[in-house]
Amino acid sequence: MTSRLRSPRRQTEHAWFITGPLALCAIVVSLLLGLTVKPALGDLPLTLLLTVAMIAAAMPTINIVVRRQALGILFTEIPLVVALHLLPPLSVVVAFTVATLVVQMRRRLLPAKFWFNVALAAAATSLATVVYHVLPQPAGVGPATWAVLLAAIATHIVVGLGAMAAVFTVVQGWPAGQEVIRAAPSMLLAGAVNLCIGLLVIIAVESTPWAILLFAGLAMAFALIYGSYAQFLRQHRTLTEMYELTKAISESGSDGNLIDVLLVRIRSLMQAEYATLWLPAQGRHPEVLLTAQEGKPGLLDSTPSLTALRDAAMVRQETVAVSHRLGGDPEFRGVLRPTAVKDVIVVPLRSGKAVIGTLEVANRLGDTNFFRASDITIFETVAAHAAVALENSRLVDRLRHDAYHDGLTKLPNRRRILGALAEAVRIRAPGEVVALLLFDVDRLRQVNESLGHAAGDKVLVEVADRLRGCVPSAALVGRAGGDEFLVTLRLESAEAAVELAGQLREQIRDEMVFDALTLDVDTAVGVVVHPDHGSDPATLLQRVDVAATAAKAVPGSVQLYTPVFESRALHRLGLAGDLRNALDNGELEVYYQPKVTLRDRRLIGVECLARWEHPTHGTVAPEDFVAVAEHTGQLGRLTEFVLRQGLRHSRDWAHGGQSLAVSVNLSARTLTDQHFPEQVRELLDEYGVPAQLLTLEVPEAGVLDGTERPIPTLRRLRDLGVRLSVDDFGTGSSSLAHLRRLPVHEVKVDHSFVQGMATDPGDLAIVNAVVNLSQQFGLTVVAEGVESELTLELLQDIGCEIGQGFLFSRPLPYERLEAWFGAQVDPESISSSELPRLRVVP
Repeated sequence: MTSRLRSPRRQTEHAWFITGPLALCAIVVSLLLGLTVKPALGDLPLTLLLTVAMIAAAMPTINIVVRRQALGILFTEIPLVVALHLLPPLSVVVAFTVATLVVQMRRRLLPAKFWFNVALAAAATSLATVVYHVLPQPAGVGPATWAVLLAAIATHIVVGLGAMAAVFTVVQGWPAGQEVIRAAPSMLLAGAVNLCIGLLVIIAVESTPWAILLFAGLAMAFALIYGSYAQFLRQHRTLTEMYELTKAISESGSDGNLIDVLLVRIRSLMQAEYATLWLPAQGRHPEVLLTAQEGKPGLLDSTPSLTALRDAAMVRQETVAVSHRLGGDPEFRGVLRPTAVKDVIVVPLRSGKAVIGTLEVANRLGDTNFFRASDITIFETVAAHAAVALENSRLVDRLRHDAYHDGLTKLPNRRRILGALAEAVRIRAPGEVVALLLFDVDRLRQVNESLGHAAGDKVLVEVADRLRGCVPSAALVGRAGGDEFLVTLRLESAEAAVELAGQLREQIRDEMVFDALTLDVDTAVGVVVHPDHGSDPATLLQRVDVAATAAKAVPGSVQLYTPVFESRALHRLGLAGDLRNALDNGELEVYYQPKVTLRDRRLIGVECLARWEHPTHGTVAPEDFVAVAEHTGQLGRLTEFVLRQGLRHSRDWAHGGQSLAVSVNLSARTLTDQHFPEQVRELLDEYGVPAQLLTLEVPEAGVLDGTERPIPTLRRLRDLGVRLSVDDFGTGSSSLAHLRRLPVHEVKVDHSFVQGMATDPGDLAIVNAVVNLSQQFGLTVVAEGVESELTLELLQDIGCEIGQGFLFSRPLPYERLEAWFGAQVDPESISSSELPRLRVVP
């Protein structure tokens, strides 16, 4: 599976939906203050002094991390209280806004967050100033003044909380907004404390201006004490987390979830958004790239950081750290700038003197937080513990390897795949599926029988190497046994699994050269996904077998499991033993469907269709017993039976004065039989039917599969004089341009397009294009599924020559077909030189 990591920067851009209204509010309210309050500005020295005080008060920040954002509790309300009491209204707004602007520039935030904070500061301060000046202004600094200042500061805090809840909801979703609201009591309490301190400052300054020096000394002492206390808390938390990490590593060794525990604990310890483990491929161990992301369950198989950083740590065998605080290689800092990564630490994992991989953390939680030099020391200590645990785990894996791997291809065996599948199901993240792909190698049995099992083993090893070389790094490739290979991984959807299966099939499909021998390799692929097709590995494995069996019915196809396959497989399993008896006892019958020229309705031939009326199951669908014939070795007998019946009746019609051509459907597998053309020649000679009266219809997927395999057989049949037709054209992925290289004479447009012509302009356009281009290539076009006079008229208008369908006749047994001839053929049209013409069907 390949997981998508969305850029937080792209989400943060949505903050402009809140920033714009805040900025507009600040401008409008400031204009009103300037027009209604006199004086609006004044006392420049005191304004500058309080601006500096606001900047200083914003430096020691208590951060509360809400998901991936930082909610800051500041002390700026203290100088704001003093400014509201001593300065004109616009001076308060300007001072607070300028102070916020300076502080945000120092923190180097993203533009969207920078301007949001500035706009919020201006809007909240202007509204607080309005509240302060609207309320009555009592004399002195008594309780009445306290109440007015409390209302103003409460307005400032509430506006700030509301704007932050709104922007967190827009950026991170409603749960993040709820967390901001739940943090409101702490912020209101901090605001109340700041208000009290501010009032004390006002009271002291009213008594003597020198009191400001005392408060400045207290602020410096508080900053020093707070810094020491914060550092102590960090050290205590780090020691606790280190102990818990070591304990978790030792306990997870036997559970097989070491990497899960390791990455989740490291991400929490380092307060990072991402923690990534990278182990490059080494010997029998495949590459491992797994990431724990904050806020997401399970592990991802991708990381937002750069490959160049991991490569540099491996080559230099030293820690690579890049952030605003740590600096780092200028080249890496420049490369990181346009990405979603603001800071990263990559530490090499050592086993003795060798480096076996890297451990990295990226994006310290909180936009104002960055990794520090002390974090590198902590992280290197963690990496040393992790390297020892991982190396011990690998030693245990080597002992278990032989029990869980195939001896020939060195791939994981069925038992290992089932275990990996169960693990993938367990750690599947919401919105993902766990895909299981089964690749069944075609014609391996023939290789073993013709060239020996040594050649078959070489084919299997080559397929294993090709498959292992082209799957995504997160996929696990295994051999289920025999000629079957399994691939399991996590993906976005079932559609992505089918698309990947098709891509892998195309990449491993190529010629194999062994000494002087060249072999073609193809596979049929079955696909299942959890949770759609099963909740446990055994069920998924059983159903992917069913899907692969269905894929074999169409050479080189990819089939996604549906319950229809399983019911059909059970039904076909019951038919397998009866088909041989039916062929031996003549229980099968051939029906005939007329083919008619559309312009003058002349009967030119019939299509031969095998039918089976089972004594127990009733009418058996042709696709079911044909599939049974293909997989039980009865396909040759079934094809010969239909050919014999069709040629015998064609001979009888010719003796009766009606020279009608017959069409016989072939399976794609029949074209791989090199003896089939000779068999057709013998049957034509036996029944004395001219070759041009026999048309062999082959499915589109059988002749337009992108290979040259069917062409030699088709050319030999053409050389016999037999007409060749491409059946069900339009249902596959081929184009008319591919027909130019094939020795065919006719194209049959699939009935699904013909039946939709009268109601769907798209189907009409498709049929029109097929008719026009086929005629340019000199090919005859036959329309299947003609069921209405309107469809017939449309086909005549676009120039289609031949049709067949229920408008003329359903498929009929031989006896009923004779009666139909008598009822439908116009006697006056029968002559020795013309084909019989049908009466107009009412």
